[in-house]
Amino acid sequence: MLRIRLRRVGAKKKPSYRIVVADSKSPRDGKFKEIIGFYDPMPDPSVVRIDLERANHWIKMGAQPSEPVVRFLKKEREAQDNAGG
Repeated sequence: MLRIRLRRVGAKKKPSYRIVVADSKSPRDGKFKEIIGFYDPMPDPSVVRIDLERANHWIKMGAQPSEPVVRFLKKEREAQDNAGG
C-alpha cells in the first residue's frame, strides 16, 4: 500500500522534511515514488508547500496520507481556496 508521508532531510538539530509518496513497508528515509512537497518547521511560522494536483492524483490511485500530511493538506486546500476566491 502506498502512503503519503514525511521524509526527514536536513542537518542534525535542523530538521526539514519532504512530503513523499512511498510504499508503506519502506523505511522513513528509504525509497519513494515521488516528492510532492516539503515542510520546514524551523521558521516561525513553519513553511509547508504541497502540489495538491499530484497529491490528489496519488490519493485517487489509493495512497493513504499520514496524520501530519492530512493536516497539511487541509491547510493547503484552505489557503488555495482563500487565494482563489
